[in-house]
Amino acid sequence: MTAAPTEGLQTSPAFTPRVFSGIQPSGGLTLGNYLGAIKRFVEKQDEDYETIYCIVDLHAITATLFEPDVLRRQTRELTAGYIASGLDPAKSILFNQSQVAEHTQLAWIFNCIARMGWMQRMTQWKDKAGKNQQNASLGLFAYPALMAADILVYHATHVPVGEDQKQHLELTRDIAIKFNHDYGVEFFPVTEPVIEGAGTRVMSLRDGSKKMSKSDASDASRINLTDDADTIAQKIRKAKTDPDALPSEVEGLENRPEARNLVNIYAALSDQTVDAVLRDVGGKPFSEFKPMLSDLAVDRLAPISTEMARLMQQPDEIDAILAKGSERARAIAAPILKQTYEIIGMVS
Repeated sequence: MTAAPTEGLQTSPAFTPRVFSGIQPSGGLTLGNYLGAIKRFVEKQDEDYETIYCIVDLHAITATLFEPDVLRRQTRELTAGYIASGLDPAKSILFNQSQVAEHTQLAWIFNCIARMGWMQRMTQWKDKAGKNQQNASLGLFAYPALMAADILVYHATHVPVGEDQKQHLELTRDIAIKFNHDYGVEFFPVTEPVIEGAGTRVMSLRDGSKKMSKSDASDASRINLTDDADTIAQKIRKAKTDPDALPSEVEGLENRPEARNLVNIYAALSDQTVDAVLRDVGGKPFSEFKPMLSDLAVDRLAPISTEMARLMQQPDEIDAILAKGSERARAIAAPILKQTYEIIGMVS
């Protein structure tokens, strides 16, 4: 079905440069979350974009239903992590997804646009549902359509994402293209991914071949954003390495996953390239490099954990920030949803 453009609607492909991204409040923010996402979010708010960042609490329940108090605490902790890391609610819109109903309203439209085959090909569906797909929730299966709605309900033009979400963003682009084609409009932007820099993928401190994860049984495998200075220093001191000195060129990190990981972390925390770091530390043994990394990590991360702890003692302050952010988000989302309904013929 291809419909004629709806009379009076803006179908121009010129969209306001706007960044949207979000993190699930599934508990336990790590250095990986900070370097792979939150730090980039903070940097984007000082560029020529409108920036919208979301605690995606509706996504958090697709695979696991939390105790209500746990979900509330994790939502507030994630908000505190954003703010303590430098995200300014006056510069960026910061809110939790469930307070803006337009996300789920547009997701239903996208459920009708997307094809079953598209969803079945999603790697995360296969990984999380496994061989037990018949017992997985419908929400987990349809999760990418809600993710597309999260992005497109703001006409977001750019999304900072990790490699593990790249496929879902490609689906978002497919949904936008199909909607525009089916209705003969240029209403939704074809959103661009933003994937860059050394810190995008942070690996375990105990096994450089595994991603740093809050679900790892060993707390020593990760740096939590709630860790104090002494804990951060101790974890870096005990991080797994190999016996060789650091190389002077990137090629020398091949087949040395632990060395590569620690150099990547240093590069990301110091806002340098890996090449630049190796020019400075090439030839140094880990007995010299680890104290350098430890001092840098404590300098960057300890103030975040201190401010997070303060904010978590002020839940009303956090809730007020989320409520204000939700109002600002809805002011953008509601007109876009209304136009979507007009395009597809809903009477309102």
